[in-house]
Amino acid sequence: MFPVLRTIFLILSVMEFFVGMLGNVFIGLVNCSEWIKNQKISLVDFILTSLAISNVSQLFVILLGSLIITLFPGLLLTIKLAKPSTLIWRTTSHFTTWLAACLSIFYLLKIAHFSHCLFLWLKQRVNRVIPMILAFSLVFLVFDFLLLETFNDIFQNTASESNLTLVKRLYFKSQILLSLTFFFPVVLSLISLFFLFLSLVKHTRNLKLNFVCSRDFSTEAHERAMKMVTSVFLLIMVHFFSIQLTNWMFLVYPDNEFTKFFILPVYIFPSGHSFILILGSNKLRQRALKVLRHLKPLKRENPLALQIHLQESFQR
Repeated sequence: MFPVLRTIFLILSVMEFFVGMLGNVFIGLVNCSEWIKNQKISLVDFILTSLAISNVSQLFVILLGSLIITLFPGLLLTIKLAKPSTLIWRTTSHFTTWLAACLSIFYLLKIAHFSHCLFLWLKQRVNRVIPMILAFSLVFLVFDFLLLETFNDIFQNTASESNLTLVKRLYFKSQILLSLTFFFPVVLSLISLFFLFLSLVKHTRNLKLNFVCSRDFSTEAHERAMKMVTSVFLLIMVHFFSIQLTNWMFLVYPDNEFTKFFILPVYIFPSGHSFILILGSNKLRQRALKVLRHLKPLKRENPLALQIHLQESFQR
């Protein structure tokens, strides 16, 4: 890569990394401080904190990959580094997508209103349903590991034969199989969004039948949850297709100087996801606004006063 392009790529990667870290660390500090203070944590705060940790882990993995590809491109071609980096990447991506799906299901069970016995049964046991879904997702993670181990051995044997056409064909098949595990959390998010919409339509119809024209709390909760689930779903899709496109571009055009820039959209999900979570949570949004209001006058003070104030805000 030309020195100018390399520098631009590294600057953009570091900028996206720090933007994502800002939002995710904020979520983690707020929820963990309340957890320590109250000696307990709610289910939604646990999901948000886990998502923040998963996003931070994924940001570190992406940044490390960007640095290695730019500064030491030959390292990723070695089996000793390629296999563990792939496993770490799949692990962070797995928990991020499944936790996002669990958050969508949580909003569905907490906000939507249906009289079906199955929905009521799930609604009453939401604190058990979400952990069970996360535990069940580990089956897909094990399936991922087995597939990756199998295809790594096949790729290693095929690469020694220098058959590029066969390598591309095997890579395409491996991506199809690995995408199946990504398919399930996406479907769960879509189902949650669909039933949230049905519940909103039903609730709005009941308001009109009762001659209630004003918006109530339930309507606003439905709309807020739908916006969050829709935004997260779109980010997941952008994230998924960015990964597939990046992998394919590196396989087809490994020596192209502009190929590395396809990594930049991969940062969008772990970086932008945190700010969607902050905007979708009343507590996080109010705490963020409180911090921003106090930052303006503190800009004129010394950095030590600013640091002390931020620590006190998180402790409160």
